[in-house]
Amino acid sequence: MTRPFNFSAGPATIPLAVLNKAGAEIADWRGTGMGVMEMSHRGASFGEILNTTLATVREVLAVPAEFEILFMQGGGLAQNAIVPMNLCGGAHPKVDVAVTGSWSQKSYAEAKRYADVQMAFDGKPHQFHTVAPVADWQLRADATYVHLCSNETIHGVEFQSLPDLKALGIDAPLVIDCSSHIASRAVEWDKVGVAFAGAQKNLGPAGVTMVFVRSELLNQAMAICPSAFNYQLVSNNTSMYNTPPTYSIYMIGLVFEWLQSQGGIAGIEAQNIAKSTRLYDAIDRSSLYRNEVDPAFRSRMNVPFLLADEALNERFLAEAKAANLLSLKGHKSVGGMRASIYNAMPLSGVEALVDFMQDFERRQ
Repeated sequence: MTRPFNFSAGPATIPLAVLNKAGAEIADWRGTGMGVMEMSHRGASFGEILNTTLATVREVLAVPAEFEILFMQGGGLAQNAIVPMNLCGGAHPKVDVAVTGSWSQKSYAEAKRYADVQMAFDGKPHQFHTVAPVADWQLRADATYVHLCSNETIHGVEFQSLPDLKALGIDAPLVIDCSSHIASRAVEWDKVGVAFAGAQKNLGPAGVTMVFVRSELLNQAMAICPSAFNYQLVSNNTSMYNTPPTYSIYMIGLVFEWLQSQGGIAGIEAQNIAKSTRLYDAIDRSSLYRNEVDPAFRSRMNVPFLLADEALNERFLAEAKAANLLSLKGHKSVGGMRASIYNAMPLSGVEALVDFMQDFERRQ
């Protein structure tokens, strides 16, 4: 069958070249007679995979030496608890959270279990369509850390640049949940204390979460932090304190090799700009479709849009599926449609979607 264009928000499409390589190696990795899924994580073969993946990730993302790169489990939702348990070991911890959509709402609620949490910004009165200037946020000078979701998958809100807390006189690390746009653009590492990302959007299959943490923040865990989730222990054991999700790590390595073939982060960012510009331009010129996000915060990865007549929604989705355009239904909390156009979505997929949308509009 013709391979469809999969616009799922996650687990999401994976580059075909990566899938083909993984398929060729599924039962025999480099003549070992074993597939990666059945290797001992303590063996030399997986050690080679792990070390090569770490080196490739550091090179492609330009991760500074002062950051540890960890492979963990539990997804971004687990990190909403793991982060405060690792950073709030001091007396009277305080966490400021910018609530810019559904995922940061979850982060705000979870952090309350471990610290005094303040909402630095509340996007709900704005229907999560925009973000106020950082200078207008309610930030405490003595915050233990500041948390934000740098790309909201559901609401389609993306920070085009990260807040510079030091410039605001805030001496606290910035924690970013970058799950849905990791590796799509350069990371401003000088502004970041901790970054975390579930793999299932831009990095590979579900099952592993990447965490980037400054070495100076490793030894600040609460006493209640489980050993398997303690950043210091995970770092000391090269992400093998417990059995890691070996196959997902292997797949991340293949994805980052593919990113190198695309010209690295600069190359893939140029592709993402072209794809998102093409789709937003088509929406903005339409009388049937609309995107309500402030253009200054429009996501390159997740493009929600509404039809002027919601009675057309089901027919739109059915005809899109028949045209091999899959998973375009918006999240149930916001309705409408959503096209997730991650790194692995080619420009041809966006062109096919735009052609369908325009044809569908002409027929109404």
